[in-house]
Amino acid sequence: MNNGTLTVKRREALPTVFDDFFKPWREWFDNGWDRVATVPGVNVTEDNQSFRITMAAPGLKKEDFKIDIDGNLITISAEQTTKKEEKEEKYTRNEYNYTSFSRTFTLPENIKTDKIEALYENGELSLLLPKKAEEKTGSHKKIEIR
Repeated sequence: MNNGTLTVKRREALPTVFDDFFKPWREWFDNGWDRVATVPGVNVTEDNQSFRITMAAPGLKKEDFKIDIDGNLITISAEQTTKKEEKEEKYTRNEYNYTSFSRTFTLPENIKTDKIEALYENGELSLLLPKKAEEKTGSHKKIEIR
């Protein structure tokens, strides 16, 4: 079942014949050869009053997100840096993990950009983009003669 998340897996950097030789270093760097990069999947829905953008991004905090509007473009990005330190008798190991992504969407002309709302809850970022009221065209109109 596809949840809409794009997953990109790197190919093995070295032939498997070298696995035993490099095993200590691979363990040291938390098996970095097999890391998986992900870009959150996005759902966009529309009703008469608004568009809704929903993005699955578990493990982040709302402070990790940044939402910018530049003209008719809206960019949703996130950055997270974690540090892990392990101290043993003969060594100290520090690991840093940096996660980031950025997604940009073109906004329709009928969006009230000053009324956009964002909510991050239970690993899901949701943006509500309200539409401007449509001007009714083709309505009946009488012209007064002067």
